[in-house]
Amino acid sequence: MLLVLVVAAAKLAGALATRVRQPAVFGEILIGVVLGPTVLDVLGWPMFMPAAGTESAALLPFVRDLASVGVLLLMFVAGLETDLDQMRHVGSVAFWSAAGGVLLPLAGGAMTAVAFGLPLLWEGIFVGTILTATSVSISAQTLMELGALRSREGSTILAAAVIDDVMGIVVLSLVVALAGAGATGRPNGWAFLVVLLRLLAFFAAAIAARRFLPAVLKWADALPVSQALLATVLVIAFLYGWAAEYVGGVAAITGTYLAGVLIAQTEFKTTIDRGVHPLTYSMFVPVFFISIGLQADAHALGGRAGFTLALVLVAIVAKAVGCGLFARLWGFDTRQSLRVGVGMISRGEVGLIVAGYGLTERLIGRDVFSAAVLVVLATTMATPPLLRLVFTTREAAHGLIEETIAGPPHEPTT
Repeated sequence: MLLVLVVAAAKLAGALATRVRQPAVFGEILIGVVLGPTVLDVLGWPMFMPAAGTESAALLPFVRDLASVGVLLLMFVAGLETDLDQMRHVGSVAFWSAAGGVLLPLAGGAMTAVAFGLPLLWEGIFVGTILTATSVSISAQTLMELGALRSREGSTILAAAVIDDVMGIVVLSLVVALAGAGATGRPNGWAFLVVLLRLLAFFAAAIAARRFLPAVLKWADALPVSQALLATVLVIAFLYGWAAEYVGGVAAITGTYLAGVLIAQTEFKTTIDRGVHPLTYSMFVPVFFISIGLQADAHALGGRAGFTLALVLVAIVAKAVGCGLFARLWGFDTRQSLRVGVGMISRGEVGLIVAGYGLTERLIGRDVFSAAVLVVLATTMATPPLLRLVFTTREAAHGLIEETIAGPPHEPTT
């Protein structure tokens, strides 16, 4: 019954969010917060608290397992939709904007955590890691409404957001691996060397294996069984996730993301897209977003209200300044740089994945996790009106002209 409630609530809340011009993910997270201990606490209702030892007593862990699968599939789809050609086309300005959008929030989040009494290692650094990611889907939808998706600033925002997420995943992987190594008592220098060698070994092996992917997928596509190609793709994605965790010593989401990027370069990308999207977004991803909200507890913030407010402000300012400043240094004028900075403010899927991973691995407490969820909600709400403010109607029309000249737009990358 809980699974019925979770999936139905996620889809209805997502539909309502789009009606008020917010991304569906905002509604899905928010309804999870409402259903969770912050408001209704449905997990405490008698119908969801069966007698111990009955078969249905495993229902909640089952939902958590579905959410874990949703995380892996979500990152696989993000990799599958990464447009490497677009990233290369925008060039250095997108890369350095993304770098600024990772470095400043990382430092700002860590310093904010320390200022409110959290230890720098590893909770403070992990708070900074949560703030590094950007949700491109929110900005992309707003830019499409403004007719500026294919303007110079719009293309830079799309490419920089993808690079930003890749950098964020690498930072997450390093932090998790180093934190684990530090827990064993090994010297930090030795721990860093081990992490680096394992990372290099994993990426080298994973990328080298891509030469076999087209042949494997062609073989699977010819098998006389239903959905053999999609099943093979899922096996590859989960295998990459396992290898990332047990060979590379990094988060499994790093592996599934890389699998998506590599498979996207094959001739089967369009077919795989059509199959994996319904599977991912019909149940697994909504369950993941709802589970994030269910785990967030505003009551757990306790004396962290000031920390949460400060973290929201740092998340907005550090991302806008970091991305905008580096865009300015690499050739954009002040107005264009401001637009890039504002377009990179919103957090979303990757930020939630990072926060959820930190909670699961006990790198952060539930109070910090709940604060992170509120940061995602606040930045999601703030980005569309701020983007509309920095793009005037006349300039949006100019962006539409540029889009027409440049040709039809690409689909958003994530």
